Amino acid sequence: MPSKFIIVTGGVVSGLGKGITTASIGVLLKSRGFKVTAIKIDPYVNVDAGTLRPTEHGEVWVTDDGGEIDQDLGHYERFLDLTIPKDHNITTGQVYKAVIERERRGEYLGKTVQIIPHVTDEIKRRILLVAEREKPDFILVEIGGVSGDYENIPFLEAVRQMKLEGHPLIFVHVTYMPILRSLGE
Repeated sequence: MPSKFIIVTGGVVSGLGKGITTASIGVLLKSRGFKVTAIKIDPYVNVDAGTLRPTEHGEVWVTDDGGEIDQDLGHYERFLDLTIPKDHNITTGQVYKAVIERERRGEYLGKTVQIIPHVTDEIKRRILLVAEREKPDFILVEIGGVSGDYENIPFLEAVRQMKLEGHPLIFVHVTYMPILRSLGE
């Protein structure tokens, strides 16, 4: 049975709790006996979170295999009682670095390297590698930032392509819901 993907995105404002939402969904699935893992996508161009200021991006989570990752991976590990390796974090910087290195080695056979298909293919490759290696029932994929950020377009396109390719995939969108007291509702 192939892994099912739950893609968690957020809209309007950052800091809504997508990481906690993602981890909580994982706990619910795990409590029903499913094997679950999680991936965190960070749309920044940094290769990892190791050089980011904690005041700008929060604390860095260090994985057992030495990865310096967004703190959400720490939520996943604690909530799901898992040890999650550094390749469960995908950044724009990692993706572009891999694509450029592949281009420099001549692996694209002289083709013009583009966002679609080369960058999106690399994103899909990284997500599907986790599925292939770990064979979980569910893979939670949190796409950081907000879905309206331009930086997220390649990641959203990659998961859209995965859906079109037949991978079982759903979206969970976390958003801010203001309650206007002046309406009296």
